[in-house]
Amino acid sequence: MKVAIASPPIPASISEGLYWLEKLVKDAAAQQAEIICFPESYIPGYPGMGYAEDQREPEKLQAALDSVCKIAADNSIAIIVPMDWHHPDGLLNIAHVVSATGEVLGYQTKNQLDPSEDNIWIPGAERSIFEVNGVKFGIVICHEGFRYPESVRWAARRDAKIVFHPHFGGSNISGVQLTEWGNKDNPYYEKAMMMRALENTIYFASSNYASLYPDSGSAIIAPDGRCIIHETYGKPGVIVADIDPEAATGLLAKRLKNELYK
Repeated sequence: MKVAIASPPIPASISEGLYWLEKLVKDAAAQQAEIICFPESYIPGYPGMGYAEDQREPEKLQAALDSVCKIAADNSIAIIVPMDWHHPDGLLNIAHVVSATGEVLGYQTKNQLDPSEDNIWIPGAERSIFEVNGVKFGIVICHEGFRYPESVRWAARRDAKIVFHPHFGGSNISGVQLTEWGNKDNPYYEKAMMMRALENTIYFASSNYASLYPDSGSAIIAPDGRCIIHETYGKPGVIVADIDPEAATGLLAKRLKNELYK
């Protein structure tokens, strides 16, 4: 299966986000990718990064999702599009899964919020397994994949071959200019990506924005912890890799002895 990971610029509006989404979807489809994942809270954009508050209106978010469905169908590719989404109790941070025919298959909520996000979103309470073209996968959102490895193991123990990890880390204002993916002096995020794959014996595919000072680079990690491919820091684009579902055995995840931790 060919999977694609998008690294778009941080959007300042829904329309800008959809412009880059369609552009990068077309790039991925041209490389025969079957699914593409975008970064955390991609529409309308990560809070505090420049978009107007009216971009969060429920009707505008629904219209944006409808547009994503059309783009998926037009290009015959499944899309994971993280969005803010309204709920009776507050605002959720979610990732919609749209099929290659434009059908919304469901969504994954961000259940483990970073402490800094407690006043932005409400936490979700459910986990889901999805399937595209016969390949099962899970989704964990940012903080979950970095600091709550249980979220990835949950999916691996339910036969997920790959876990997608939309996240946001970095700034367009200030920061350290990273030069080498996985360097020992980089922030720990890229090392965490490698561990989520290795400790579960599955693929792990992480999507970050192409900011001027990113804390991590988008990457696809093999079940043995090797980085198969990563994006250039700060470069908008897509990376595409073939994954072998048979290699994602979930062996280490399934050897967990739950009874020892009750």
